[in-house]
Amino acid sequence: MPRCDRISELPEPLLTKILSYLPTKHSVKTSVLSTRWKNLWLSVPSLDLNCDDFPYREDEVVLSFFDRLLEFNPDLRLLKLKVKCGNFEIEGLKDRISTVIHRGPQHLDVNGCINYIDRDTQTYPFIEYMPLNLYTSKTLVSLKLTYSGVEDPGLVYVPCLKSMTLVKAHFRDDASLERLVSGCPVLEELTLVRDMHSNFEGKVDSFMRVRSGSLKRFRVPLWYGEYCSSLFVKYTLEIDAPRLERLTLGEDQFDSIAVKSLDSLFMVDLNIKFDPEDFSKRNEIRYFLSGITNVRHMIISEKTVKVLELYSNVGMIPKFINLSRLEAMFPCDSLHFLPAFLECCPNLKHLILEIFYPTETEDVYQLANVPGCFLSTLECVQLKRIHVWGEQEMEVATYFLENAAVLKKLTLSLTNYPRYVSDEEIFEEVNRVAKRSPTCQILPDWDLCE
Repeated sequence: MPRCDRISELPEPLLTKILSYLPTKHSVKTSVLSTRWKNLWLSVPSLDLNCDDFPYREDEVVLSFFDRLLEFNPDLRLLKLKVKCGNFEIEGLKDRISTVIHRGPQHLDVNGCINYIDRDTQTYPFIEYMPLNLYTSKTLVSLKLTYSGVEDPGLVYVPCLKSMTLVKAHFRDDASLERLVSGCPVLEELTLVRDMHSNFEGKVDSFMRVRSGSLKRFRVPLWYGEYCSSLFVKYTLEIDAPRLERLTLGEDQFDSIAVKSLDSLFMVDLNIKFDPEDFSKRNEIRYFLSGITNVRHMIISEKTVKVLELYSNVGMIPKFINLSRLEAMFPCDSLHFLPAFLECCPNLKHLILEIFYPTETEDVYQLANVPGCFLSTLECVQLKRIHVWGEQEMEVATYFLENAAVLKKLTLSLTNYPRYVSDEEIFEEVNRVAKRSPTCQILPDWDLCE
């Protein structure tokens, strides 16, 4: 008895919807299944293409593939286009991408080429600037550009764009980013990865301004790739976004950061460094810290803690009145700064603390002063990724237990790293400490053990 092919019995719109979740190279392979499937992939409303997947990567083959797709159904609207152009320029591919944009996609992801080969087979760095009709698309909802050129066409208006990611994009001038962002009136999420290894003289951006009345999430992450350290090309970043709720600054090559009107800021994640000993930078540090004082959730790396510690010696850290949750990695030699920083967080409720040991040390740093939040608001403390247990770890745990008057939970996150004392012995030792808060529980948290 022949088996029934239930998948082929499905209606065509449902089949093309299923195929849209596959890379195009896989959906094309379904054309050999039967006569019905022969041209079905040509009606899929998405294109996910890696030009390096074509045999010998001949330009004419890539372009003819695009042409067949676009000509088979001139009325087909590609809702999603993802193209990885490969290392070398494909002359004419930009025109095909322009045609797709004209048909009204909602999602566009272009990974541009980075090299050009001349007739003598010499290779040169290359920037492929995006088609001009990108900047007036009325349908785009999300946009990701990698190694692509961005310029100011004179008019930028992308009325539906909500999410934009620019990875090592090349801007024609310092104003191109500002004009692009300002021309997206409903943009909510922006991720920016700067190219600090440009092969083009003068192409490393020195000034970037992000100005948006709709932006809610802005990320400048630390980029891990072929190179993990930058060429130390400093630049100025200016942020003017009154509705911004979440800010992540992971790259550390800022000459200065200026923030304006961040009244809605909820969370900030900082892995940045300045030089507080540079007299000219002290005011910029003060203005930046004052600009984020409304934040409610803060994450700071050991690098940023060091900056704050050095700055506290020459200036005054502002009060973070609304801050209720703090996640911080403190270098062990900066633990003496912890009480002073917590004094700037008068309404702190939840603290996640990880102690960073850059080198082996036998010194034990004392924690002396008691911040105001210990007496009124601090309810939960998590000591994260405890690899070893010694005097310093016990000193930190004791500091919170003996001084936090309203503490409800002290959570210890013990990793599987070999220790001379067992987990049971650690908890027994900590439980012998006289607790200022009689209701405080001392708990393990294996979920934090990474």
